[in-house]
Parts: sequence; structure tokens; C-alpha cells
Amino acid sequence: MTDSSKIILQPGYDDYHKREEFSEHLGFACIKALKEDLSRIVVIDYTAERKAITADKLLAISLILAQKWRRNISDKRVGIVITPGIGGMITNLALVLADKSPVNLNFTTGRSSQIASINKAGLTTIISAEKLISKFDKFPWPEKTIDISAEIKGINKIEIISWLLLIKFLSADAIAKKIKLRKTGNDTEAAILFSSGSTGTPKGVVLTHRNILGNSRQISDVSLMFKNEKLLASLPLFHSFGFTVTIWHILLKNLIAVTLPSPLEVKKISEVIKKEQVSILLGTPTFFRPYFKKVNPVDLKSLRIVVAGAEKTPDGFNKLWEEKFGSQYLEGYGITETAPVVSVNLPEKENKREKSVGKMMPGMIAKIINPDNEQEISIHEIGILALRGINVFPGYLDDVELNQTIFQDGWYVTGDLARFDRDGYLYIEGRLSRFSKIGGEMVPHGAIEDHIIAIFKLEQSEKQIIAVTGIKDEVKGESLVLLTTVVIEANDLRQKLKDVGLSNLWIPKIVRKVEVIPCLASGKLDIRGLQKMASELG
Repeated sequence: MTDSSKIILQPGYDDYHKREEFSEHLGFACIKALKEDLSRIVVIDYTAERKAITADKLLAISLILAQKWRRNISDKRVGIVITPGIGGMITNLALVLADKSPVNLNFTTGRSSQIASINKAGLTTIISAEKLISKFDKFPWPEKTIDISAEIKGINKIEIISWLLLIKFLSADAIAKKIKLRKTGNDTEAAILFSSGSTGTPKGVVLTHRNILGNSRQISDVSLMFKNEKLLASLPLFHSFGFTVTIWHILLKNLIAVTLPSPLEVKKISEVIKKEQVSILLGTPTFFRPYFKKVNPVDLKSLRIVVAGAEKTPDGFNKLWEEKFGSQYLEGYGITETAPVVSVNLPEKENKREKSVGKMMPGMIAKIINPDNEQEISIHEIGILALRGINVFPGYLDDVELNQTIFQDGWYVTGDLARFDRDGYLYIEGRLSRFSKIGGEMVPHGAIEDHIIAIFKLEQSEKQIIAVTGIKDEVKGESLVLLTTVVIEANDLRQKLKDVGLSNLWIPKIVRKVEVIPCLASGKLDIRGLQKMASELG
């Protein structure tokens, strides 16, 4: 790590971008990776009864569907509404092999958000499953909605056998030529994910072949996960971590995905972890909270590491996890726009640091920008994090004005407030949108929440039960509001926060009891929903 006080550079930044492997087509890279061991199990699916699929069969079915969809679907982009499992893996791979862009859609948001995403991507075809089509009857299904289960069942067995033989004896180059797949993808569009919409309407994040291949290689290079390890894959496929890590990283780096439809099925997940001896669990603190009350530590004995992201881990949460369940709790940082992994703590004691999100991935460069004047400041000061790297996306879909705002001289300006310590560990202080400017001071909502959680001993609550947000104040600019699902008296809160040394500016003047704290499917707080609720409650 080189520190010039204003730029932090990971080793090999320039050389990383020159690697020939990153110019490949994602589909071609998957063909090569799957051919390395055709007998290996790729997915163990627990959507219903246990089903497993080997590399040769998964590739054969995907190739057959790729040829069919290349003929029958004229659009470049195709929507997907599928939960994690064999069907989701095949659908995404087959579309990429057909040289189309999969667009995994969020089926948990409101209908208006779903329509906006479909229209933005120009989707006329969506691939789903009959059970989901029936379940999500309010979803804006287009006329051309394809049932993946029916597609797979409709494949002729002789055709599968034929392809199994071809896969065994043909080279990856020959297979690509047979299905008319180009071998280079480079900076062209490979997929689109829509941002969570926590601060506004969903934005189409264009990910290139280089972005996805690059991020998978970055994860591999830091030795976080190893070949043939079993990874519990329950994050939604529209979630950037669920998309890159539990689909493409599995295919490219010879891991095994053990899948369940939802990260909320805590008891089922623990049973499957025990049965399959899973060693890696991915998720968010919100998804992990229920484990403390619902899971027997014996069931999670096989876990080597737990990787948490998407939201800040509350103080002390990681120690509580490690003491109860034994596996190492590793906090990382990623965003959809970086495909998604930016940094992560590693299992070895010398490669992780308390309260940080670890060191950046290889081949990345970062700087810190003053939010008031947009000037570069020391990397050790708190400011807006700006990034460059193989995994940084080229821009939002059809949004020239926004792209001009978020990119400055080739740097992607994240909107996250951060700093680096002297050893290059990254600390995320919060979203710029999760700060209030009161009396000229930047007041962090997340830090206040941490104090409240500690004071009232709310660490092991299963759900998000408090949130701080800001509403307009004619005198001070903003006033802080605490939304809580448990009873907290304003006077009691004020005194206890003063007792731990918080200034008056950091103490919410308004406390409102609510039924539920608005959250997104990813587990993150719904910032727009919080602000709306606080404004309405006054």
C-alpha cells in the first residue's frame, strides 16, 4: 500500500488492469472453468427437497437454453425473477452464453419501482418460475413471461446426452464456436442490476464483463474463499453480493453453492449448514440477528467464516457472534457500482481490524473528498470515498446527467463517508445521506444509533428496532428524529446520551414510537421511507 497522504494505492494497480483474462467474455470464462472438473457439484438446492447438479449437466442445460433463447428472444436484455437455486444459476448462465444481459429484478419493492426498472432496461421478456408468478400476483409481469421449470423439463434427454458428450470432448473454444459465442467481452455490458433505491428511484447499474471477472479474481486473490468450499447462498440474486459471489464466483472459482430461497429462513439455514457442513455464510447484521435466539451453536459448528456487509455491524456484534458460534465474523464493504466487493477483513488476526471493513481489493485506488468543497483531503480524514479499479462500473443506464455528477476525472464518487488508517484499513463512517447538518456540524445518524443500542442494551434484537433520521428545521436546518419500535422516553434518552458525553446537537429532540422501521429487502434501512415517516409524524 502506497500512501501519498491524499491517495491510497493497492499493490499492482497498473498491472492488474493489463491481465488478459479480464478481456474475456464472462460466458466463455465460465465454460473454461466448468470444464476443469465436469464431475464437480456446483449447486446443492434446498428450495424444496435436496437437489444437486454437476458441472457437466449444468453447462449442458445452459448451452441448450442459450441456443433456444438466442433464437426466440430478440431483446438484448432479459429480466429474471427467480430465487437462489439451480434454476437461477442456469437462467443467468444461459442468458450470458446467449450473449444477452441478465437483469435480476427486485420483487420485494413496490410496483411503481418495479415498473420503473422494467421500463428503464427496456424489458419485454422475464424469466421466472410458475410458483413465483402465482405468488407475486401484483408484480407487473409482461405478456412474455417464461417459466424456467417448464423450459428445463421440456429439454429432450437425447439432446442433453449429446451435449454432455460434446462438453467432454470439445475444447472451450470449440464449444464457444458451436453456439456462436464471442470469446471477448471486455468493457461491454454483461448484466444490469438495479440499486436498492434507498435514497430515490432505482438506478440501472451497468456491469461489464471486466467488472464481474475482475471482482471475482480480486476475491480469489485475497484468499477469502477456497476451491471446493461450500457457501450458503440465500441472498437474493438482485442483491449485488448474491449476484456476483453466489453465481459467478461459484462458477468461475470452483466453489459449491448450497442454496435456499431466502436469508430469513434462519432455522432451515442452520439445519442445512449442519447437514451439508457448509463453511461460509454470507449476509447482513440484520439477517444474522435472529440466529442468537433461534439457532443452536452446534448447528453452525462447520462454519469457518461469516462475511457481513451492506450495513454497518453494530459495536460488539462480531464478538458476540464469535463467542456464541465460534466462526470468524468478517466485516466487508461493497456497493452495487463496484460489482460489488471493495474491501474485506480476512481471517488471520494480522489481516483484520476492529470496526474497519478491511483493506481494499487488489488493483484498486482510492482518495477522500471534502463534502463541502469537493477538494481532495488526507486519506486519514473523514470525507467522501472516491474509487477507481477493475470492478468499478462504467455508469448508470441511460443517465448522462447523473453519470457526470458521480464521476470526477475518472473517479467514482461513492457518496459514502470514510477514512483510512495508517495501515490502509478502510473505515466507513456512513452515507452522506445519513448525516444531518445542524448548526454547521455534520451529525452522523449511525453513530447516534450505536450509542442508543448500547445504552438500552438492544444488541441482540432480531429486527431493526430503532433508526435516526432528520427532518427540516427552519432555524437549525435539520432536527433529529428517533423512530423506535420499543418504548423510549425522550427525557430518559436525552439524559442518558448526555451522560455518555454526546453534545446537544447529537441528541434527537423528537422520539416517535412506530410499528416497524422501514427496511429494504437487502436489510438496509430505507432512507427515503424513514424520512417520509419522520416528516409525517412530525
